[in-house]
Amino acid sequence: MKVLNLQCSHQHSFEGWFASEDDFQSQLARGLIECPLCADKGIHKLPSAPRLNLGNHQNPGSTGKHEQKDLDRRSAAPAPAAPVTDTVMAASGGSSPAAQAAFLAALRQVVANTEDVGERFAEEARRMHYGELEARGIRGQTTAREAVELLEEGIEVMPLPMLPALKETLQ
Repeated sequence: MKVLNLQCSHQHSFEGWFASEDDFQSQLARGLIECPLCADKGIHKLPSAPRLNLGNHQNPGSTGKHEQKDLDRRSAAPAPAAPVTDTVMAASGGSSPAAQAAFLAALRQVVANTEDVGERFAEEARRMHYGELEARGIRGQTTAREAVELLEEGIEVMPLPMLPALKETLQ
């Protein structure tokens, strides 16, 4: 099993597990690998260093476990990403794996605690605002023009990118 560090063209980093290097190359060529955050198929491998588990073996003069932990921490640190301006990167606060995970967790919480009203979003938001319906958390689609009209009426709305990673749980 090969575990590869991958990155899309929007600088989102993620891990992929493959049976072999040939399996990775085959899936990449067929367009089967995509970013779990933005569904971009422009994927490339990041350089990685193998970690050799040598048990309790220590080099002469080595301080042992603490030195190995520091080495592991340095080799696992993500390289700084180039700045990008897409909505997902801006909303997620950066390209670090921790920022991406926090962003996805927050979006999943919103999805879990709101009702999807689809194309009826503007209508439902207005009805709740004017007391015709009981207030509840909703999400859906609307045009930019309708969103501006809602804001002008004093109805708070916020654009929310619906990412491919939210459609299903990641393994």
